[in-house]
Amino acid sequence: MRRVSSLFLIACALFQIGCGAAATTSSSSAPPPAGVSVSVSPTLANVRAGDSQQFTVIVSSTSNKTVNWTVNGVAGGNATVGTINSSGLYSSPALLPNPATVTITAASVADSSKTSSSTVTLLNPIPVLTSVNPSSFATGAFSLALTGSKFASGGKVLFAGAPLNTSFVSSTQLTASGTASSAGTFAITVSNPDPGTSVSGAVNVTVGSGGGNPPVACAAMSLGQGASLNGFLPFPADNPWNQDISGAATDPNSAAIINFIGANVAVHPDFGAGQFSGQSIGIPYVVVGVQQANVDINFTAFGSESDPGPMPVPPDAPIEGFPNPGNGDRHLLVLDNSNCWLYELYSSFPAAGESWNAGSAAVWDLLADEMRPLTWTSADAAGLPIFPGLARYDEAASGQIKHALRFTLQSSRAAFVPPASHWASNSSNPLAAPMGMRLRLKSTFNIAPYSAVNQTILKALKQYGMIMADNGSSMYISGAPDDRWDNNDLHLLGNLHASDFEVILMNPIYTASNLPQGSAPSITTFTANPSTTTAGPSVTLSWISSAASYSIITPQVGAVRGASVTVAPAQTTTYTLAATNQFGRTTANVTATVH
Repeated sequence: MRRVSSLFLIACALFQIGCGAAATTSSSSAPPPAGVSVSVSPTLANVRAGDSQQFTVIVSSTSNKTVNWTVNGVAGGNATVGTINSSGLYSSPALLPNPATVTITAASVADSSKTSSSTVTLLNPIPVLTSVNPSSFATGAFSLALTGSKFASGGKVLFAGAPLNTSFVSSTQLTASGTASSAGTFAITVSNPDPGTSVSGAVNVTVGSGGGNPPVACAAMSLGQGASLNGFLPFPADNPWNQDISGAATDPNSAAIINFIGANVAVHPDFGAGQFSGQSIGIPYVVVGVQQANVDINFTAFGSESDPGPMPVPPDAPIEGFPNPGNGDRHLLVLDNSNCWLYELYSSFPAAGESWNAGSAAVWDLLADEMRPLTWTSADAAGLPIFPGLARYDEAASGQIKHALRFTLQSSRAAFVPPASHWASNSSNPLAAPMGMRLRLKSTFNIAPYSAVNQTILKALKQYGMIMADNGSSMYISGAPDDRWDNNDLHLLGNLHASDFEVILMNPIYTASNLPQGSAPSITTFTANPSTTTAGPSVTLSWISSAASYSIITPQVGAVRGASVTVAPAQTTTYTLAATNQFGRTTANVTATVH
């Protein structure tokens, strides 16, 4: 028994020694491959904020080519210093860090002690300037609101190359002020500061010769009801109404939307000569001049979404449906050739004195790309101006209509497409049109059999299309009444049907769930100089505001450009400045005391 036990103990001891050796071997890590090296390219790079840079890496002397990327020692980076993915694509931050340099490092997974780095110098982005409001103003003091993208804090607005007093609002908005000493056309640009100073493309503004009036661009318009514009085109060339969409993409739901409208629904020109049932055919307008005084507008329905008066509306201005307007929409459109503003009223009725009652009213700067507040109505259900979408005889007879036309559909949903800003839904069907939807006459439609006047209209429908602006009879195209129209000829346009059109790509489509958010304008100062006076002498109202698309001063003054205006109060008067943009309206008051 003892001999067996001794052998057993010896065997056990040997077994334990063997087990110990095996455990030691399994717990030790394999040494890294000898001679591993890492090389990152490029070793130096300049990257603008918001841009990206591709880095490549070579790992030698190992089959494992994988690396771990860091930015300033942070794996994968972060929003402050920028991020880098596993493929080496570095995306710089939207805002420059301090200091504006970062280090990109690649470390071998096979041997983490083997690294290679690149130094990245971050630069401010190249600014993009989209629009300047106002685009026209008088000599003297002025203030501007600029819209675009990639604006950097510390940037400057340049007026003909000279820097203006500039305020940074956001990466998409700047405001600036200065003084224009002479009339002419001048380039506005934005310069982002160092590091990487850069200048945007230019947007031109026009400076008039003073007196508070804009340049003579719309003085070419004749005066009177249905007067010729003599070639003047409302709104800038880049305005959506004036946009050539002949090459625009077709909406993927175009066929389904057309079928919902009714492929066989005929086009109807809702304008013409003479009268129908005692009413003129179409939506009338009148052009007034400096001799027309401003009058008060009293609101009966949508005052909170309307632009306040006063407005230069004549006491005999033609109402839609004249000479017997009835109880329809009763639109009233006035263009002022002395200051380039368009005034549009809905549900218009003459009131006491020379004032007017209206369900709603909107003011439009004919020289700028005005932005009304989102979800606000205008004189139209879509929140759009009416006049620029009318077919007018003088244009049609000239052989060229250079803008989109306005049309109506029976059904619409609770949505809108820019440039519309409001909906008046009567359908929950997803194929019902959003306000602002644009149709284009198909390029294959043969216009040769039609008269010269009708061909002009059809060419416009191919090049500029038509914009859905209100609920009404489907495929009714709006125009101005004019006794020179040939109603029988216009009737031939009824040979067109909805199936001859296609829907232009709608993007974005705004609903209650995705409306853009932002800030209403700010008014820094609004002053009267002198603030106290006797009756007779003039008073200068001055203001500094930012991010306003347009401004109105009540009472007496009306729509204004620039940063000051002269008034002559006969008695103590409190003036209200209303500054408006796509996100709302801000007001400020100042009192001119008259002894």
